[in-house]
Amino acid sequence: MSEESERGSRSELFRSAIAAFIDARREAKLKGKEDDADGASKYEYGVWLADAARRVGQIQVVTHVLKATHPDARGSSLHVAPAKLPRHAEVGSHLLGEDFAEDVVGNAAALDVFKFLKIEVDGRRLLDWMQSGDADLRSALHPDPTVASGWMEAFGGLVRSESAPASHGAAKQVYWLIGGRPSNDADYHLLQPLFSSSLAHAVHADIQDARFGETNKLARQAFRAKEAHEAPYRDYRNLVARKLGGTKPQNISQLNSERGGINYLLASLPPPRWDQDRFRQLLNVETALDRFAHFKGVRFLVSTLADFLLSNPAPTIDTRNRREAIEQALGFQLPVFAASIQANSEPGWTRNPDCTLPLCEQLWLDPERIELPSRAGHEQEDEDFIAAYHRGDWQDEVAGRFANWVNAQLREAGLTTVGDAEYKHWAGLAIVDAAWPVPMQRRAPAGVEA
Repeated sequence: MSEESERGSRSELFRSAIAAFIDARREAKLKGKEDDADGASKYEYGVWLADAARRVGQIQVVTHVLKATHPDARGSSLHVAPAKLPRHAEVGSHLLGEDFAEDVVGNAAALDVFKFLKIEVDGRRLLDWMQSGDADLRSALHPDPTVASGWMEAFGGLVRSESAPASHGAAKQVYWLIGGRPSNDADYHLLQPLFSSSLAHAVHADIQDARFGETNKLARQAFRAKEAHEAPYRDYRNLVARKLGGTKPQNISQLNSERGGINYLLASLPPPRWDQDRFRQLLNVETALDRFAHFKGVRFLVSTLADFLLSNPAPTIDTRNRREAIEQALGFQLPVFAASIQANSEPGWTRNPDCTLPLCEQLWLDPERIELPSRAGHEQEDEDFIAAYHRGDWQDEVAGRFANWVNAQLREAGLTTVGDAEYKHWAGLAIVDAAWPVPMQRRAPAGVEA
């Protein structure tokens, strides 16, 4: 194929893509109005392009949208590619790199021009070919090179920077002191924070995928069923949806319209504290119940139970129901505590020489140790551990230690009358079975309270 015929073929490729877009617009707009000759004439190839070149000046491609701050703001929105932004350790638009969504502001009636310029030919948008002055595209637009060049310049101006950006009274502004004299107006910079629509769009897409995406849906189902799954489960909690633009989100920007005006706000929370070495808190201690006392909700439950019993409530069904509810909640924290230790610790952590927990608690909190191979020089110790686990009496021992612990907590709170009867009651509430969460009431070990 000669160079001339190749150029003609490429020009025809551009023309076909443009004609297909215009035809689709005509069919959508004139559906049911096929006899509207005047309306149909607006969608002739040259007529529509001339009108689009005129209207393109009514819109602008941006990354930071002013009207998201206030719909009546009349200042400047900006287009700043994320790769050109300063690099910071904090999360920001600069992290988007080359993969970012561009937004459009201006007359919503001209947004079809932006859709036109997003048409891809040979892997690039028409907008990109316009800005590079592609000769084949120019010949596809209009046979007159002067007209075609004018249109290309107009379309390419969709991405533009204002020589003198303007703020507005409805925009948020911050006076930032840069000098040493707060009383001197000249010692301040006036800063105007702008809403990064490109970043908001990326965040929105990720949250929507986490909430409704098929992959995360399957991971969520596996998580709730406590089943293994190959993909991680993502969850955004305590979200707030900020609605921009009311019933006309397109008046803010194109991307805001695509999001239905919804812009998610993440919960303002401190970062989570991951305790992957929780078992280390159980080294060099005589009982895990010392740590259980500080486990989530336990101190509150013990305090609530003690206060309730100290109030000497009337012997009614309501009193009994309330007491039992507190007691059962306290007993249920035992398997939750054990599960948290097991989930955040490597099997066999009780082999550490600094582990001084009684054997029953080691068996309770490190049950997967029985699956590990015996250590050289410690074969008998490891075999004894496995045998003790399968005997199962360690569960009753843990229940008894829990009962002693509860009685001690209540005595410390001022209940001096607790004794053997209460000891047996607490032991019966303890859930320490290896097959948690299937509950099984334990019996108190033989003998009296220690």
